[in-house]
Amino acid sequence: MIKLATMSSVCPDLTIDQTIELMQRLGYQGYEPRVEWNHAAGIEANLTKAERQTIQARFANAGLEICCLATSARMATPDQQERSKHIEDLKTYIDLAADLACPMIRIFGGQRSRDQELAAIVDYVVEGFTQLLDQAAACGVTLLLETHDDWSCSAPVRAVVEQANHPNLKILWDFMHPQRMLEKPTESFQTLGPLTAHTHGHDGIYVDGKMQVCPLGEGFIDHAIPLALLNQSGFNGYFSIEVIHRPGSIHDAEGVLAQYATAFRTIMATAS
Repeated sequence: MIKLATMSSVCPDLTIDQTIELMQRLGYQGYEPRVEWNHAAGIEANLTKAERQTIQARFANAGLEICCLATSARMATPDQQERSKHIEDLKTYIDLAADLACPMIRIFGGQRSRDQELAAIVDYVVEGFTQLLDQAAACGVTLLLETHDDWSCSAPVRAVVEQANHPNLKILWDFMHPQRMLEKPTESFQTLGPLTAHTHGHDGIYVDGKMQVCPLGEGFIDHAIPLALLNQSGFNGYFSIEVIHRPGSIHDAEGVLAQYATAFRTIMATAS
């Protein structure tokens, strides 16, 4: 059965205790901290070992899991020095994930070089991941390449994971972005399904030609088909809500989480 998670970007001003209380009340099972964005929960690389153990225990004692760390790392960045910095950051995040008993880390592809063929860029991305995969395996952490930005289409993402051919590199299927590229969910599932370890959900409508996030079920993004296909395939990972609120902004975190939870359960009731 697919489980429900939230990213900290939905509730950036909530402390860990406030987050746990809200998750329990609304029936969420997983928490996905968005590091580097200064969210009030404070899950960042600068935590001490003792602080990490305390946070992990607080979630575990509440029956919740820190299911994924969402990073800003971009593995396709053409500048090698910049990519090296991302790789060094990810080494730190792998250790953080291990200390939090967090099984996955989200990684972007990012903007691709415009003067190379895609096959060469895939080689470059794979080479970057190979610098991390032994450490990830030793720590019991799976790295995830997300369908996002220049990697919104499914085929290049699958090409990276297949070429790396490592059990600790999988796919994060964000349902919105392949559909923005006019992929049908059935097409995305055929390409990504067996390699998918985590998902992101956020519905959207087009306003003046640009996508704007909206309540689940009220937009153009089909969540029912991909959730049904994954559920029927035996996927038992998370559907993680990604609605981005800036810290200190006026927003209704509880309202968003309640609406998405209700709509998710409605979808899942017919997803078998």
